[in-house]
Amino acid sequence: MSVATASSSVKTEIAGHFDVLVVGAGISGIDAAYHLKKDFPEKSFTVLETQGSFGGTWEFHKYPGIRSDSDLYTFGYKWKPWVDAPIASAPEILKYLNEAIDENALREHLRFQHQVKSASWSSEDKQWYLTVEQLETGEEIFFTCGFLWMCQGYYKFDGGYVPDWKGKETFKGDLIHPMEWKEDYDYADKEVIVIGSGAAAATIVPAMAGIAKHVTMLQRSPTYFSPGRNKNELADTLRDLDVPDEWTHEIVRRQVLKEGATITKLAFEQPEMLKEQLLNGVKSFLGEDYDVAKHFTPTYEPWRQRLAFVPDGDLFKGINAGDASMCTDNIESFNENGILLQSGKQLDADIIVSATGFKLCVLGDIEFSVDGKAVDFSKTTTYRGCMFSDVPNMAWVFGYFRASWTLRADLISELLCRMFGHMKEKGSTVVTPALREEDKNMASLPWIDPDNFNPGYMQRGLHKMPKQGDREPWIFTQDYDLEKTEFPAANPDDGSLLYT
Repeated sequence: MSVATASSSVKTEIAGHFDVLVVGAGISGIDAAYHLKKDFPEKSFTVLETQGSFGGTWEFHKYPGIRSDSDLYTFGYKWKPWVDAPIASAPEILKYLNEAIDENALREHLRFQHQVKSASWSSEDKQWYLTVEQLETGEEIFFTCGFLWMCQGYYKFDGGYVPDWKGKETFKGDLIHPMEWKEDYDYADKEVIVIGSGAAAATIVPAMAGIAKHVTMLQRSPTYFSPGRNKNELADTLRDLDVPDEWTHEIVRRQVLKEGATITKLAFEQPEMLKEQLLNGVKSFLGEDYDVAKHFTPTYEPWRQRLAFVPDGDLFKGINAGDASMCTDNIESFNENGILLQSGKQLDADIIVSATGFKLCVLGDIEFSVDGKAVDFSKTTTYRGCMFSDVPNMAWVFGYFRASWTLRADLISELLCRMFGHMKEKGSTVVTPALREEDKNMASLPWIDPDNFNPGYMQRGLHKMPKQGDREPWIFTQDYDLEKTEFPAANPDDGSLLYT
């Protein structure tokens, strides 16, 4: 098929046209495919994935010990029961996703090593034109679609954030970011420094401890950690009673969500109480004589950054065994042997791991245009945190920070499928979020309130993100308890969505 593209009169071969095109075959993309096939079997769709396989984050990262930092009863799909320990490794998650794909006959819809470079909407043709690189061959190919469903995540895959430390080029050992880790990298009997205090560092340190000669976790400031057993007693009890997996999954999922809501409520209403509980959990492993105040007591209130779960206290066990240690200090400079700290202390190392976070990526850094005009998403206002003002027939899945990403992916899938059904009833093919007259003068607020949640990668890239408003449906609440009620009750004819 040959068509004239929206931006040129030159005819271009189109590799395929689909009613819906999904970008990304990770957790969100597989969820989108499942809902499309279940709710709209008559719609044609495909899923384009840059990597050579499905899985997104879990396929890409290869650093030691990579695991979920959310429980799989909520990080897993509500439509596929999870039957193992709550915190799972990347191979276990990939096995689960592989089963989800095969059980629902989704594999035929997945196309790997397809990287979307640009997306152009034509109001005249009522469709998107996508320029895609086939990475195996280097060939540039083209797709068209009626609706574009972006599920590619929120951070760059071409390298993580590494601060410009003074003298880092003089270090004679290996300086590695977790995103650049090779599976066969040998760190046995090496002195290792892991810079960072987030979920990646809390995973890497215990995984390397006991194999490396010694691992030092170097942090500028502490993070809140929540140690606990990597098991769910309610799930074990229900399985012992031969309760069906589907029932067990749903019951435990509700239990986990209720506990999570309680913790979040405590964080904002009684932060000192929650802080004491979290620090007591650390002390239960490290003892009263350990300097928890210095190494594990952040300056911010709980849940202003992501709370890192430590399954079975493995990080603390490594410290107790002498295989790992904490160092809270600022970096003065790198040198050939390691790192000189501002305190004057020298840390020597063979390997330095820079677990210093991500680089934010807005909608895959794809070049978007609408009727020939480039889209600057920082100038748009978000509709329920998933669509954008004046951008037709497109949605972006962006999950939760304080709850499992998949919870919101699932809510968005259900919201979009209801919207597709409403469009079918109206005989419409195009839906465009647009500010109503009463919304024109509302406050333009950041995508995420930095006083509410402020991880480094978000603060570094917040200026690139869409804005939110001060009223529904232009608010991005990051509140699952609220959205699980609001999304199903959303009025598709409140004037904020224009149908043509």
